Amino acid sequence: MSSHHIVREKQEPALIIANGEACNDELLGQLLEWSPFVLVLDGAIDRVLSLGIKIDVLFGDFDHGNKNFEELKTSQFPIEIIHAPDQEKTDLEKAIEFLIERDFPAANIAWATGKRADHTMANIAILPKYSSLIKLKIVDDHSCIFPILPLPNTFTKWYKKGSIISLMPVGEATGITTHNLKYPLNGETLKLGYRNGNSNEAHEDGQVQISYQSGDMLIMECKD
Repeated sequence: MSSHHIVREKQEPALIIANGEACNDELLGQLLEWSPFVLVLDGAIDRVLSLGIKIDVLFGDFDHGNKNFEELKTSQFPIEIIHAPDQEKTDLEKAIEFLIERDFPAANIAWATGKRADHTMANIAILPKYSSLIKLKIVDDHSCIFPILPLPNTFTKWYKKGSIISLMPVGEATGITTHNLKYPLNGETLKLGYRNGNSNEAHEDGQVQISYQSGDMLIMECKD
C-alpha cells in the first residue's frame, strides 16, 4: 500500500487522510492508487504509518502528542511537516486551503466520518464552502459525499437504476429541479432538519440531472 506515485501530480485528486473511522483496506488502496499526493492530518499519523503509506505532507496543530519529527523526516523522506496552529479553523479546513494554495484542482477525503459525531457533521458541512475553488469528495465504506454548485451549473451523471442518491441541503437550498429520480423535485426547497432529500434513487438506468437556484447542497451516493 506504500507506493502511490504512479500518476502525474495535480492531474488526479490529492488525498487527505483525516482522523475519523478508517475505511476498508480495498477502498483506501483504490484512493492511494489514483492519488500522487497524500496529506495526513496529524491526529491520524500513527494509524497511517502502521499501514506503510508514503506521506507527502503531515499537517495540523500537533496537539495529539509529541511525534518524533526527525525520525519521520528520515523514514518518510521527502516529507513536508506543516504546523498550522490557527484554532479558528479545523485541521481539515486548513488542509483544504493548503491544497487550494498549491493549485490542486481536486481532493478526496478519507477517514472523515464515523467516530465523533461532531467531527463528522463539521467535516461534511464545510464542503460547500470550498466548492467554487476545489472539487472535494468525502469517501467512506458506505458513502461518497460531495457538493454541487447552484445554477447556472447543472449536476449530470449516469447512474444505474436504483442507485441511492440523497440530496442534502446545508441550511437551505431553493429551486431544486431533478430529472430521472424516483421522487422528482420541480423548483422545490429543501431545508436541513425540516425537509431533506434523503434516500432518493435513480428511476432508470441513465443520466440523472439536478439543478438548484440558491443555497448549498450536497449529493450523497450511498450504499447499505
